Amino acid sequence: MKLREWLTGHHRGIAIGEAVEDFRLACISRALDDREIALRQQSRVFFQISGAGHEALLLAFARLLRPGYDWFFPYYRDRALVLGLGVTPLDILLQAVGSADDPASGGRQMPCHWGDVGRNIVTQSSATGAQCIPAVGCAEAARFIVRRDLPGCTAYGDEITYVSIGEGATAQGEFWESLNTACRLALPVLYVVADNGYAISTRASDGAPAPISELVAGFRGLHVTKIDGRDYFETRHAGAHVVDRLRAGAGPALVHAIVTRPYSHSLSDDQKKYRTPADLEEEAEHDPITVLEDELVKCGALTREKAKAIHDEAIALVADAAKQALEARRPDPASVREHVSAPMSVSEMPPEPDTVGEQGEVITFGEAIRLTLHEQMARDERIRVFGEDVADGDPEHLEEIKGKGGVFGITFGLQREFGHARCFNTPLAEANIVGRAVGQAIRGLRPCPEVQFFDYIWTAMQQIKTQAATVRWRSNGTFSVPLVLRVPIGGYLTGGAIWHSQCGESIFAHIPGLHVVFPSRARDAAGLLRAAFRSEDPVMFLEHKHLYRQGYNRDPFPPEGWMLPFGRGTVVTPGRAVTVVTWGATVHRAVQAAHELDPDGEQVEVIDLRTIVPWDKEIVAESVAKTGRVLVLHEDTLTAGFGGEIASWIADECFEDLDAPVSRLAATDTLVGYEPSLEDAILPQVADIQRDLAALLSY
Repeated sequence: MKLREWLTGHHRGIAIGEAVEDFRLACISRALDDREIALRQQSRVFFQISGAGHEALLLAFARLLRPGYDWFFPYYRDRALVLGLGVTPLDILLQAVGSADDPASGGRQMPCHWGDVGRNIVTQSSATGAQCIPAVGCAEAARFIVRRDLPGCTAYGDEITYVSIGEGATAQGEFWESLNTACRLALPVLYVVADNGYAISTRASDGAPAPISELVAGFRGLHVTKIDGRDYFETRHAGAHVVDRLRAGAGPALVHAIVTRPYSHSLSDDQKKYRTPADLEEEAEHDPITVLEDELVKCGALTREKAKAIHDEAIALVADAAKQALEARRPDPASVREHVSAPMSVSEMPPEPDTVGEQGEVITFGEAIRLTLHEQMARDERIRVFGEDVADGDPEHLEEIKGKGGVFGITFGLQREFGHARCFNTPLAEANIVGRAVGQAIRGLRPCPEVQFFDYIWTAMQQIKTQAATVRWRSNGTFSVPLVLRVPIGGYLTGGAIWHSQCGESIFAHIPGLHVVFPSRARDAAGLLRAAFRSEDPVMFLEHKHLYRQGYNRDPFPPEGWMLPFGRGTVVTPGRAVTVVTWGATVHRAVQAAHELDPDGEQVEVIDLRTIVPWDKEIVAESVAKTGRVLVLHEDTLTAGFGGEIASWIADECFEDLDAPVSRLAATDTLVGYEPSLEDAILPQVADIQRDLAALLSY
């Protein structure tokens, strides 16, 4: 039989032509590993991590999945997968050398941090396991999108979301949180756990009490398959069954695949320090490329000579790609500030409220946020609100109950008006809430997750900082995460204590790519929230709990088109002798202190920044030029509070206008206490502000 005729036949039920082509791609994948190692040793590549030993598993699944149709959340060993999906060796090497032409990141990411917007390969971070919850959010978004005609959103009824991790990363809590939601919602998520026995130098047996396929056995609705991922043909058969089941809508699946790791974890690691020669020799016997070659030769699909020719062709192809990559453009250092955030779609200051025409009912700060959520959800069907307790109640019993709408009632009525698909409760797991929003936003939705109390936001930190905030920059502008994260924050509650009274906005101001909004009155809350929903980047919308029901910060509800751009503060009270720069709950305290200190209202100018990322430097500079004295006031701790950034900038940029040192007033460098007199001593009070203003005026 001629070779062409043979290649149209089958072996073990798999088309021989496909098996030979995947053998060729496996050789290319290994040649890429070897070429990068050589270039790293020459200091022409600056990091290298290997995909060796995973080739058969990944190429089998690449055959079964559809680039540009299914969605992919890979990890750094998925070199063979992306080759199988159509990413070229040159594309991979452009990232390895850090070229500006690297389509995944423009030289911003380390090698093997995949991203291809056309093939739905979502830009990858290094945080192992962190991609699992966004993958679930991606699949969740598809189910929502496919039933609707939404601008910028495409989904298919039988699409699959692929997410892969090593067995070591299954120790991460976010992996387990993702399984919880994938199973509860019966989402078409394919988990591929590549088990090569080691997490860097930690043995799998040191990381878990049992193999992952046993540990997940209690998840109802999860289809679990354990395979020999070193065997291409076994993986094709088992994988086809798994994929068919997923496309039929039978719920999530986990494939536990045994693979090898013939090379060290990365070139920063030397596995000969912790693996025995016998262990490495046994591993070499199960190398998936060798196993596949032997089987193709045995069944007559290849000769040893033809197999060697394929190896040689792969090495030559990769050598040529490496030459092109090394000659490619390097990034312009001036480009580093590009794609941190997109240009804001709302940039023009609106007219003042008394000139915008008919005003709405005078409402509280909390009610302004609630009404704006209703208004914006009616405007844009892509907006979904979710978090702990945000729904009104059980959808089957809404007619029998009053409804809750969050612990502060801010989301009251959203579920009734827009349905359970657009306002729903989540597990009590902040990483789950934010991570799902990341995945939904990547699909073009406009999720609005809520973290119930700022004090519990820290378990979501990886999803906020490592995932959401970095996506645009790390993908060189090809992916974005337009979400609005609502977070009640702050003290002055009497009894809130450590766990319900903290501020800490300065920590999030330190994260490039994240907007931080902190209004103090009803009108501004509405205008800024409207602008937030038009942002193409993640927005942290901080809502001070003490301000929700106060009388002094009420306003007429502004007309629907009235929006405030980020980075534009306002003068709350004008003055000529001293400036107070503040935001949030301390705005009113500053106004009260100014009035008590100067009843005529001529001396103290109070500026409300309204947003701190970005913050309005121009309005501060103009005020300091007029007054010559400035007090920076906030509720966060003094040390490393955002006021330190503002004071430093004023000292640098406004020094010649200053008639006194820049003063700061903030919370004590402690936590917030429960007993009222403790809270009063910890947080800035009106008397404290008066004292510091008087001191400044005495200069």
